[in-house]
Amino acid sequence: MAWPFRFGVNLLTLESGSAWREKCHRAERLGYDVLLVPDHLGLPAPFPALIAAAEATERPRLGTFVLNAGFWNPTLLAREVATCDTLTGGRLELGLGAGYVKAEHDSAGLPFGSPRERVDHLEQTVHVLERLPADPEQRPRPAQTPRPPLLLGGNGDRLLRLAARHAEIAAFTGAVQAPGKPPGTMHLISPEALEERVATYRRFAAEAKPGGAGEPAELNYLIQVVSDTDDPRATARELARYAPDLSEDQLLAHPALLLGSPKDMADQLRAHRERFGFSYFTVLDPNMEAFAPVIEELRGS
Repeated sequence: MAWPFRFGVNLLTLESGSAWREKCHRAERLGYDVLLVPDHLGLPAPFPALIAAAEATERPRLGTFVLNAGFWNPTLLAREVATCDTLTGGRLELGLGAGYVKAEHDSAGLPFGSPRERVDHLEQTVHVLERLPADPEQRPRPAQTPRPPLLLGGNGDRLLRLAARHAEIAAFTGAVQAPGKPPGTMHLISPEALEERVATYRRFAAEAKPGGAGEPAELNYLIQVVSDTDDPRATARELARYAPDLSEDQLLAHPALLLGSPKDMADQLRAHRERFGFSYFTVLDPNMEAFAPVIEELRGS
């Protein structure tokens, strides 16, 4: 049985308190299910932004998409998570990733480890976030029991295995480090390679939960481009530089791009749910208005 659709928007800009609250309220009116904040230098600090979002809205869940685990001490992060979950009335969904932008670590004076070291730290962070809420002496405590839902985002085997063991939501990046480019420069992988990543995750999940024990995870994908166009192929050609190894047909079949009328885009998301299992889709702040008619097309399905 397919998961019902759920839609999030990743909010990237902060001009003022009143503008932030209005944007969050607008996202709620447009039908978004989750208001999200990323974790990059130069963008809003996630936890205070989410608390302000909670005060401006009533219905949406609130999440980090995703925290860079390398920025955080796990025990101090557990305090932030518990406080934010309480102050948002138990609406928090915690997204975590291993981090991929070396320049941000350099700017913050933080080490940027090897891929193995970054995933090691993420794994340690997950274990602390599960252990501390289980301690009856731990204070503060999150509003949700045993902890807020966990989203883990990534692409590699170790991260997918970690998600299969611990996460309620698995988010697929569908991109890899571009060869010969500065760290953090990503290129899209093909739809076929993405399908293989999902299959690998499902294999890990079956190993972690033999016999189908527990609830299956919700699968998330971040849509990079939303374009209401009557010429999707022309738009795909304009975007080809971001995926130089992909054909035009592969770009048109890729869940990172939504091209066409709102009805066309809704049909594409139905196809992606069927092919990949993705039911929870996130768009970026600049696409919030353009994607709203697609939400209307898919609401309740």
